[in-house]
Amino acid sequence: MNPIDIFAWIVLIVLVATLVAVFVALGMMPGRIARRRGHPWAEAVAVGSWATLIFGFVFWPLVLIWAYVDVPERREASK
Repeated sequence: MNPIDIFAWIVLIVLVATLVAVFVALGMMPGRIARRRGHPWAEAVAVGSWATLIFGFVFWPLVLIWAYVDVPERREASK
């Protein structure tokens, strides 16, 4: 193999690793946001994120919106 072939393999490996990292980051993002915001169904948001990302990405933006909404009202401190 000449140096150009080696360089091409390195570029391909870096590209695949980057795509995997982006896929994992997108899959984890709504679940983390929901947990951080105290969402009542944070686990459902996380599962929905992975399911929609794996099966077509179409509803993934809706799951991301779901992570930001439907947060329960905070209870006021004892009076």
